[in-house]
Amino acid sequence: MSTEQSNQDKYRFRILFLHPRYWLTWLGLGFFMMLSFLPVPILDWLGSQLGNIAARSNKKRFNIVSTNLSLCFPEKSSGEIEEMVKQNFQAQFRSLMHYCILWWRPAVSVRKRIHKSGFEKIEQYEQQGKRVIILLLHNVGLEFAIAGISMDYTSVGPYKPIRNPVLNWVIAKGRLRFGSANGGEIFTRDDGLRPLIRKTRAGKILVYLADEDLGADRSVFVPFFGIPKATVPVLGRLAKSCNAIVLPCVCCYQTKSRRYEVTLLPELKNVPSGDDERDSLSMNKAIEQAIIKCPVEYLWSLRYFQTRPPGESSVYE
Repeated sequence: MSTEQSNQDKYRFRILFLHPRYWLTWLGLGFFMMLSFLPVPILDWLGSQLGNIAARSNKKRFNIVSTNLSLCFPEKSSGEIEEMVKQNFQAQFRSLMHYCILWWRPAVSVRKRIHKSGFEKIEQYEQQGKRVIILLLHNVGLEFAIAGISMDYTSVGPYKPIRNPVLNWVIAKGRLRFGSANGGEIFTRDDGLRPLIRKTRAGKILVYLADEDLGADRSVFVPFFGIPKATVPVLGRLAKSCNAIVLPCVCCYQTKSRRYEVTLLPELKNVPSGDDERDSLSMNKAIEQAIIKCPVEYLWSLRYFQTRPPGESSVYE
């Protein structure tokens, strides 16, 4: 069985999903689907209230967010950092509420919630015979950015499965909802990079994320907001293998219009350079610039600085 066939098989409904052990999951999904009938202002209010509760009750995550923000924005006062942490929790849960829109509302309704800018660059580079890699980042609007891209472009990208098979199926189907009709695909880390490279060379747009800390063994240490960060040095290699240009992309929620603004930023210059550290540094700087567009919407709850250079202690203790 080919990688593509096995990959497609992963995201089909299976009878085992109906096992009693998953009934609570289905009940929760049913309740969540009912939320899709609520007006967006009410979803926003609910998300903000849940975020406030989470910020007060989940001290572990609160401290991770606070530590990350303090490291990356040393010019901010403790009071400003605390306010950013609260806004970050509100943004996370607000966008979580929006998943019911993404998964179950009609496509025309979803499209109204997404506005794209800068995407004319894609056609310009394709006319030059270049392939395109869109560099995304882990922020609250990630899934809406992917939806906005896959609605209009044939794309391929990585997907990180979760343990609950029912939720994994729902999330994967949600990510494929708009792209599968025109050949969009997702691949897990177990599939490796080869299918991503092959599909990108064939003309599909590669949607790529590389801002997580995956450990020292597969990383190089380069600055991220001035802090040494274990960074996966793959982007430059992908760009070289695919003869592709890299376009950073950020998705920010506009609270007045209640839409997600998906913006393609200028091309990364001198990538690939042939030097992993130089390419990784260029990538991190681009991610920094994207984060600054809406800093409280980045997923600061992830341990981006978990892996430290030799001799340095954990920043999360």
